[in-house]
Amino acid sequence: MTIVGLIIGILIGALFSGFIIWIVGRLGWGLEVDGFGPAYLAAIAIVVISWLVVWLLGLVGISLGVGGLLSAIVHLVIAAIVLMLAGNMISGLRVKGFGGALVGAIALAVVAFLVEWVIGLFL
Repeated sequence: MTIVGLIIGILIGALFSGFIIWIVGRLGWGLEVDGFGPAYLAAIAIVVISWLVVWLLGLVGISLGVGGLLSAIVHLVIAAIVLMLAGNMISGLRVKGFGGALVGAIALAVVAFLVEWVIGLFL
């Protein structure tokens, strides 16, 4: 895969993630979003910050392998922290404390799962 393909993939993935963030923001479950623009910027920020966190943890020898309850809990906490950081960085995105970020991260995970499930029904 070329770097251009990678960037295009990230931007397309961010469109879907931004839409999910916008939906969760409209539901009022820990997040408030002023519109799709801030939600899209937040999705890009979340991807970049998440990548940096996982990369830095890898540098110190901490692996977040796939699967297992502990891995899911660690990923959820990291997602909540990243969501809080994105809320501080993106104008138009507000996160209601760590509890709100955790609820928002859970809601994002559930909505993303449901969207993937519905898409899977048609493909």
